[in-house]
Amino acid sequence: MRAVAVDLDGTLLDTLPDIAEAADRMLRDLGRPAAGSDVVRGYIGRGIPKLVKRLLTGALDSEPDSDLFARALPLFEHHYRQTFDQRSRPFPGAVEGLERMRAAGLKLACVTNKAQAFTLPLLASTAVDRYFDLVVSGDSLPRKKPDPLPLLHIAWQFDIAPAQLLLIGDSDNDTQAARAAGCPVLCVPYGYSGSGQVRDLDCDAIVADLTQAAELIVPIQS
Repeated sequence: MRAVAVDLDGTLLDTLPDIAEAADRMLRDLGRPAAGSDVVRGYIGRGIPKLVKRLLTGALDSEPDSDLFARALPLFEHHYRQTFDQRSRPFPGAVEGLERMRAAGLKLACVTNKAQAFTLPLLASTAVDRYFDLVVSGDSLPRKKPDPLPLLHIAWQFDIAPAQLLLIGDSDNDTQAARAAGCPVLCVPYGYSGSGQVRDLDCDAIVADLTQAAELIVPIQS
């Protein structure tokens, strides 16, 4: 490998507590019962608009009433601006893994479906922004994961072949994007893999954390 792209929510950072708090505040504002962390965990992964739709409908792919959604989305964004960095922290092994990858001479990118307005402050507040040469957020490009475009963009920016870019993620968003782009992909077992199980994902290996992932990577220096 010559570079590594790391997913944010559920792979690099444990953001669930802050996302769930914002979700429950939004639902209370709408006169609805709180969803709770267990429900919200299964809804994370396709960006904030999709998360809000799932919270409103209780389903992964249903569309809520358009007027209700128009009210709910700004409410969630308002609350998440207040909560996004309250309890979000790097997962165990994440920082050590990034340090080992950097020490090995690998270029690093963070690739996420989270909007840039939240991504960049969150990386800074958790002090992991310094590890990344490039950050691709959910609104950085016309399409986001599971589309391959973010990974192809990273490979182009790093001037490498997609096959030399490893993705580390936690969900089918990551594995589908990697397969479509021609990138190898590792998955962690502790993340937000939705309603499925990480063992069912189409990945090349499951690693305990980013530190173990770093141990498996053989850098190509050129």
